[in-house]
Amino acid sequence: MKVSIISVGTRMPAWVQEGVEEYQKRLSRDLGLNIIQVPLSKRSKSQSIDQSIKNEGAGLLNKVPPNNYLVAMDIRGTLITTEQLAGRLDSFRTQGQNLSLLIGGPDGLARACLEQADESWSLSGLTLPHPLVRVLVTEQLYRAVSILKGHPYHRS
Repeated sequence: MKVSIISVGTRMPAWVQEGVEEYQKRLSRDLGLNIIQVPLSKRSKSQSIDQSIKNEGAGLLNKVPPNNYLVAMDIRGTLITTEQLAGRLDSFRTQGQNLSLLIGGPDGLARACLEQADESWSLSGLTLPHPLVRVLVTEQLYRAVSILKGHPYHRS
């Protein structure tokens, strides 16, 4: 099974890169994790925020591998537990289904991303900065895989 995290922003702080790389390394034997970055649309007086979000959304959707199950990470999405995530990953793996997770930029995801997604998930009711979401998503994927393997990393 392959999981693609497709997110806005190409110049992340070192702590984000290091965090994502650490969990990506831990997952390498159990899950094909691909990190795909889409450039942040330039904000300017001649382009509205809505247009910037729309451009970023088009870039995100353009990077989704064919036939992947598409999940938009959005504060208004379904709040899922780590155990539920583990169950979903197990189901995707059993079905031979690959997964793509979309993470928007500082102004959120484009409406087109939300509309084309098979579903939307939320990490929290809190508004989280998009760089932190990358780290949280990769950690939760690792934690979910640990549950499936019976590894003691996760403690209920």
